[in-house]
Amino acid sequence: MSQHNEKNPHQHQSPQHDSSEAKPGMDSLAPEDGSHRPAAEPTPPGAQPTAPGSLKAPDTRNEKLNSLEDVRKGSENYALTTNQGVRIADDQNSLRAGSRGPTLLEDFILREKITHFDHERIPERIVHARGSAAHGYFQPYKSLSDITKADFLSDPNKITPVFVRFSTVQGGAGSADTVRDIRGFATKFYTEEGIFDLVGNNTPIFFIQDAHKFPDFVHAVKPEPHWAIPQGQSAHDTFWDYVSLQPETLHNVMWAMSDRGIPRSYRTMEGFGIHTFRLINAEGKATFVRFHWKPLAGKASLVWDEAQKLTGRDPDFHRRELWEAIEAGDFPEYELGFQLIPEEDEFKFDFDLLDPTKLIPEELVPVQRVGKMMLNRNPDNFFAENEQAAFHPGHIVPGLDFTNDPLLQGRLFSYTDTQISRLGGPNFHEIPINRPTCPYHNFQRDGMHRMGIDTNPANYEPNSINDNWPRETPPGPKRGGFESYQERVEGNKVRERSPSFGEYYSHPRLFWLSQTPFEQRHIVDGFSFELSKVVRPYIRERVVDQLAHIDLTLAQAVAKNLGIELTDDQLNITPPPDVNGLKKDPSLSLYAIPDGDVKGRVVAILLNDEVRSADLLAILKALKAKGVHAKLLYSRMGEVTADDGTVFAYSRYLCRCTFADGRCGYCPLRQYRGYR
Repeated sequence: MSQHNEKNPHQHQSPQHDSSEAKPGMDSLAPEDGSHRPAAEPTPPGAQPTAPGSLKAPDTRNEKLNSLEDVRKGSENYALTTNQGVRIADDQNSLRAGSRGPTLLEDFILREKITHFDHERIPERIVHARGSAAHGYFQPYKSLSDITKADFLSDPNKITPVFVRFSTVQGGAGSADTVRDIRGFATKFYTEEGIFDLVGNNTPIFFIQDAHKFPDFVHAVKPEPHWAIPQGQSAHDTFWDYVSLQPETLHNVMWAMSDRGIPRSYRTMEGFGIHTFRLINAEGKATFVRFHWKPLAGKASLVWDEAQKLTGRDPDFHRRELWEAIEAGDFPEYELGFQLIPEEDEFKFDFDLLDPTKLIPEELVPVQRVGKMMLNRNPDNFFAENEQAAFHPGHIVPGLDFTNDPLLQGRLFSYTDTQISRLGGPNFHEIPINRPTCPYHNFQRDGMHRMGIDTNPANYEPNSINDNWPRETPPGPKRGGFESYQERVEGNKVRERSPSFGEYYSHPRLFWLSQTPFEQRHIVDGFSFELSKVVRPYIRERVVDQLAHIDLTLAQAVAKNLGIELTDDQLNITPPPDVNGLKKDPSLSLYAIPDGDVKGRVVAILLNDEVRSADLLAILKALKAKGVHAKLLYSRMGEVTADDGTVFAYSRYLCRCTFADGRCGYCPLRQYRGYR
């Protein structure tokens, strides 16, 4: 490619080359060929700059996205103004007393601009601060009215808008995507009966049984308070000290140390509702349910070496992959699954359905796939949609209800409390991304950041001034008012755990035994790496002792890597009992049951100076037929000319690239002179 602008009129130069005053505010600075505008059609990953979702996929509108049109605003072809609508003549300079004099306090344009900038940030989420989101829709496969009266599950033709946020747990908003951690998987359903939030993770269980311990667990896993280290990882003393003293954490720790802790992408990650909920049908009959999301792209993970390198080379790897997949038309898809347990079978297991540290093995209760979710549009603005989204497990609709899971019960309080703190008051439901698509009316008034203008003169009930509107809706089989399930509750007021919560090792053992041999090696490596960062030796020894109660082979392998010798007592620990007689469950492994395909994956093709056009075109055609995106690598940026004169554009510079599936390290091109 020519380096001289007079020979290449499409090469762009800086608009300012001399010492004169820069005044770009009134000039057109975009390329005349319009190349700055994103294409509306699907675009392969990296082919052009990314774009707001509304500019990329205009055919994916739904009821929720249409409601956002009222607040969505572009700025092209509009004059620059203050927030009060006053047009700005000069956005380059402060108002001064002379060109070299002091800045004047009366400069309201400067004051507004600086003051707003000073207050742009809001408190980040205490956990799940690092996240990425997308819009989409959900559609059931058939009517589920036999088990729930929830309207969005009653008709296979009903399409419900959704907004999904994926996240890590430990790190801050600026931490890396590919750290070893649990991932959040939160889905907001904008149903015609109100909002339903399914707020889960990529593991079917959690670290603790009772919400009373949630602050302790989070304090332990977060950066240590005296020096705020480490960021985005659990490899430190306070976390493992807590784990070693709280065996209820071990099951979820096993998942985190496995390949589940370093997913390949959000598209290849399962999701779980964690808790046992209830489905209620029109007759008032309840069924216990645990929620699952099954990715249609299949399950996949990174390996630890990849995860570490990506953390340094592309800390936004998962966020970028999700965004570019949607732009390319490779829409992530997930099937919603139910594990259903009749109320009369509540006690047929040797574990408690209310225990959030225990899963229900799919070998015992298969997952019924009841509908599909597709994510087909990126947000327009990261802050307005991702950061201001408020998910809450207490947001449910008629046909759903809670159980007495003690962790869930605490979450029902905590989420409202933290949204008020993070989003500035009780009116966070009026933020556009959080508004339901159905009408909502009540007597709640005023407060910080109130947006709606209530015209009802009566702000109480009962009232005759406004004929008692808005009024209650009696419960009913369809579109009725919410009615809590009439569960019989009795007992003394006590602070104690149920004895049925008291076994901690059988479920971690089931998870361990269900892994393939290489997945077990990865778990050993995960524990070994994390514990090698623990400074206090007695903490490492306590964790190994806990592992010995799960499986001797696991404990011995980790102990060997840490230079710890097991005691005779540890070598003779009796293994925990099987879970309901079950020794293995293949669904707990990522790879025991192959699934998914290559659609949407990215393959890198390394080129040299002797490219055969016919061969390369044949490869590209074969990959395209399978829905695979090919990226060309060369020794420099620019175009590559093949043997027949064909020019292949959009080649990438061969320099520690990270966009392709599998490993793609730095390789000097001279080693590949004979490669075609």
